[in-house]
Amino acid sequence: MIPAMPASAAAPRPRQASYALMRFGRIAAMGTVAALILIAGVWASWGTAQHVLLTKGREQGTVEVTGCADGSCTGPYAPVSAGSRERERVVMEDSVAVAKGRTYSVVVKPGSDEVVRSGPAGVLYAWVPLGGALLLASVVVAGGLRRTRMAWAMAGAGVALLTAAFFAV
Repeated sequence: MIPAMPASAAAPRPRQASYALMRFGRIAAMGTVAALILIAGVWASWGTAQHVLLTKGREQGTVEVTGCADGSCTGPYAPVSAGSRERERVVMEDSVAVAKGRTYSVVVKPGSDEVVRSGPAGVLYAWVPLGGALLLASVVVAGGLRRTRMAWAMAGAGVALLTAAFFAV
């Protein structure tokens, strides 16, 4: 110990140790919450995105929407890819982006008559849940982890994804 230093400064204070422990607990808890939000966003998006992104070997074509009811739209399917067969009626999720009388490029979910939109609009629309998760997680990162630059980057990515999906669809 240096003679000019008081004896109390040599040993760590209990208050400093508890502060460090509380800070570690906050970072661990908020980091876990932010990670879970992002994992949930990817999980929610992947159910549709896998069909749109991994199109090799899947049936691709177009559908002209003839009617919408109870949260789904239906119409005849015209194949575009080799090995795809024509169908009189396929089911597509009804969303703001689907209008009766319009034709959309789609991918058929394997083993069913359900289709999802393909192309740039379909890809962006499939990842909308991840955009929302990025926005929500940015609040946790900013407030709980106190990482404002990372939070702004996450929020910017979420807003960019949602805006691109809005204009593409």
